[in-house]
Amino acid sequence: MGAAMRRIHVGNALSAFGLGFTVPYLYVYVAQVRGLGAVTAGLVLAVFAVAALIVLPFAGRAIVRRGPLPVLLTALVTAALGALSLGLAGNATAVLLSAAALGAGQAVMQPALATMIVECSSAETRSRAFATQFFLQNLGLGVGGLIGGHLVDATRVSSFTLLFAIEAAMFLLLVVVMATVRMPHSPRIGKAPSAAAAARSGWKQLLGNRAMVQLCVLGFVLFFACYGQFESGLSAYGVEAAGISTSALGTALAANTAVIVVAQFVVLKFVERRRRSRVIAAVGLIWAVAWIVAGYAGLGHVSQETATAAFVSTYALFGLGEAMLSPTVAPLVADLAPTGMAGQYNSAFALVKQLALAVGPAVGGPMGASLHAPYIVTFLLFSLGITVLAVRLGRRLTEAQDQPWLVRSRVVTRGGAAEPVSAEA
Repeated sequence: MGAAMRRIHVGNALSAFGLGFTVPYLYVYVAQVRGLGAVTAGLVLAVFAVAALIVLPFAGRAIVRRGPLPVLLTALVTAALGALSLGLAGNATAVLLSAAALGAGQAVMQPALATMIVECSSAETRSRAFATQFFLQNLGLGVGGLIGGHLVDATRVSSFTLLFAIEAAMFLLLVVVMATVRMPHSPRIGKAPSAAAAARSGWKQLLGNRAMVQLCVLGFVLFFACYGQFESGLSAYGVEAAGISTSALGTALAANTAVIVVAQFVVLKFVERRRRSRVIAAVGLIWAVAWIVAGYAGLGHVSQETATAAFVSTYALFGLGEAMLSPTVAPLVADLAPTGMAGQYNSAFALVKQLALAVGPAVGGPMGASLHAPYIVTFLLFSLGITVLAVRLGRRLTEAQDQPWLVRSRVVTRGGAAEPVSAEA
């Protein structure tokens, strides 16, 4: 890795570490520690999603026009101010405004960092770069959550203020680290008739790219059926249907992170030489097995020990699928983007992710808590749908987009230079 890529990965780890400090404890902090009640705590979580949905359409265009680094630095400062003010907020209005700033900053970080990875990597190194990013994100979240859990005390507001101050400090430290990154020259959109006209043109071009539209639909199903269920529907199902204890839920989440951390680079060697569409299709089948195992845990009339083991295995299987997706989906988004449009495409995909994460808990939470069998069947079908959608996407991709390693191998064998491959419109 070059110096720029090393700093980007350090940035990913620091931002994830800071988020791990506070995200697991937001509900407790707002509802109980600040005494603002469950409704306000729920609104805070909703504000995170709404803020992301508002800013992401504009973030993509800003990245294309200004470059990812200035956008990232702005997002980091916004998130730091939001985190610090959230730790000091004492009423509902201040809490909601602070959450909006923190949520907006967090949302913009994702496509900005992804675009920086694209611009600092080549087609040969991109899959490994995104796999490293995902590995460090999960490691940072896990370590941050573990340390944060030992620092907080629900009886002392000051302990939570310290937690949010540490998160703000992580973001500001990241500003210092990222300000030293020297990005390679990449195309930028110069003066345009108007920002609104340029934004419309960018979105029109993206929506005209049928492969990208299909990938966005697939991405929505991926995030809806997995990430959107982790801390809502699936956990509710585990408690209500399988009788899983809160400590077992923590073990399940730890198993998910452990599988990602341990298996990421082992899995990378496997997926780098496979069609991207088929790797995604395989993830759908793995997650279908995960939902079957979850069904066995809650509906199989088994002992509590067996149910707990099966439930933990469900999260582990999800982690295996996530490790396969990280070096596959993000590089595919980059390869579908025309020259200079990576920021727009990354922001659009991040917007799809946020939509799925907003809808997923709203649908899955009530179903997982009360409609146990329909919940399992529904998300089993969604997982199988991932496989179907991935196979259909594969028919739309060019060889260079679906099998970049094969194209590179041919170029090396012939001793020639690769021809640029444009995204299919």
